[in-house]
Amino acid sequence: MDALAGLLDGPRARGAFLLRMVMEPPWSVRIEDRAPLCLMSMTAGEAWIVPAEDAEPVLLRPGDLAIARGPEPYTVADLPGTAPQSRIGPGGICTTLRGEPLSQSMHLGVRTWGNAPDGAATMLVGTYLLDGEISRRLLDALPALLLLPGDGRRSALLTLLDTEIARDEPGQSVVLDRLLDLLLIDALRGWFSRPGAEAPGWYRAMGDPVVGRALRLLQNEPARPWTVAALADRTGVSRAGLARRFTELVGEPPMTYLTGWRLAVAADLLRETDATVEAVARKVGYSQAFAFSTAFKRVRGVGPQDYRNGRGLPDRQESLPVT
Repeated sequence: MDALAGLLDGPRARGAFLLRMVMEPPWSVRIEDRAPLCLMSMTAGEAWIVPAEDAEPVLLRPGDLAIARGPEPYTVADLPGTAPQSRIGPGGICTTLRGEPLSQSMHLGVRTWGNAPDGAATMLVGTYLLDGEISRRLLDALPALLLLPGDGRRSALLTLLDTEIARDEPGQSVVLDRLLDLLLIDALRGWFSRPGAEAPGWYRAMGDPVVGRALRLLQNEPARPWTVAALADRTGVSRAGLARRFTELVGEPPMTYLTGWRLAVAADLLRETDATVEAVARKVGYSQAFAFSTAFKRVRGVGPQDYRNGRGLPDRQESLPVT
C-alpha cells in the first residue's frame, strides 16, 4: 500500500455532487457549501476562482484542473470583479443572495445547470460532500486552492467525465463517483510529484526504507497489538532509532500515528457497515468497546453510536436537480 492508496482507498465518493455548469457572462457564483473538496475544470471558455480573504484569483482555462479545499467559501466568476448573483450552500442548494431558490429556474437538463443553454463558459464540477476520516491527513496537506495546468491538453479522464456527466443510465451515479475518485488520485499524484513540491511528511516518509515500511505495517494491520519495539523488530532497526526517525519524518510518534489511523478506519466502518461497535473496536485493535468508545469520543466529540446515527456529521440536503 503506497502513500496515496493508503489514504484514498477507504473514503471514496458516495453520491458525490456532480454537474455541468453552463454560463453566459456576466456571471458569478458564491460557493458556501462547506464541502471538504471540489474539483473544477473548463470544457469551454474561461473562469476565475476567487478565494476567500486576500488570496490572488486563479484563472481556469480548458484542460486545467482546480481543486478547492473547504470549508472556506470562494467565488467562481467570468471576471474577478463580477459581483456574485447566486449562492450555492450546503448540499448543493442554489439560491439568490437573498435566499430565493434557483435550482429549478436554472435547470438545463440532466446534471446541467446555468443561466444560458448555449453559454460561452462550460465548467465540470465534482464535489465530495462528506469528510472521509481517512483522507483528513491528505486534506490537511493541501492548499486552500491548487491549480494543475493542462498546458492546452485535456486529460482522458476529463474527457470521459464530460461524456458521462449528463447521461441518465442505471447506476450512473456510481460510475461518476468512481470517475471523480480517479480524477482526484491522478491530480494529487501529479501535484505531489511536481518539481519543488512541498509534499506532506507522511507522503515523503513512504519513500524511506524504514519509516515507509513501518507506515505500511500500521496501515495494513491496524488491529495488531503494535508496540514500538514490535515495529522496530519488523523494520530491522532499534526501538530508539525507529521512534526518532519516524517522528522526524512523519511529524508524530508511531503510536500516536497508529491511534489516529485506527480511529479514522473505525469512523469509516461505522458509517459504511452494519458491524456492531464491539466488532469495529476489534477490527481496529481495541479489545474492549468501552476503551474504543472513550478514545473515539475524545477525538470525534461524539460516541461511536452517535457518529453512526449522523451526529457530528455535516447535513446532507437535496441538491440541484439532476434529471
